[in-house]
Parts: sequence; structure tokens; C-alpha cells
Amino acid sequence: MKKQLYIYMAMIIAFIVYNQFFQVKDARLNEAINIIFASFLFLYIGYLAYLVLKRIKDTGKK
Repeated sequence: MKKQLYIYMAMIIAFIVYNQFFQVKDARLNEAINIIFASFLFLYIGYLAYLVLKRIKDTGKK
């Protein structure tokens, strides 16, 4: 589980660094990139929740 949390932390840091230093000059393109990046972050949160629920379900059977 630590591996997934480290990946998620790296994605958040990349998102913050992009928004602080590497923004695109075109406002519409910048917003599109932010929306796509945030969508991946929320998708990964869903994946982490799925893994946690699966692990809880598996430990309940033992």
C-alpha cells in the first residue's frame, strides 16, 4: 500500500509544481490540463479506495 501512496504523493507534487512554475500561457489550454490532471488524481483516489475495500473484504474471510 505504501507504493500506491508514494505514487499518489508524487502526482500531487507534480500537480502543484505544474501550477506554480510550468503553466501554459493560453488560459483555456491551461484549464484543460488542470481538469485532466485533477481527473487522474480523483481516479487514482478511487483506485486506492477499491484496493482498501478489497483488502478489508479479503481479511474478513480469514
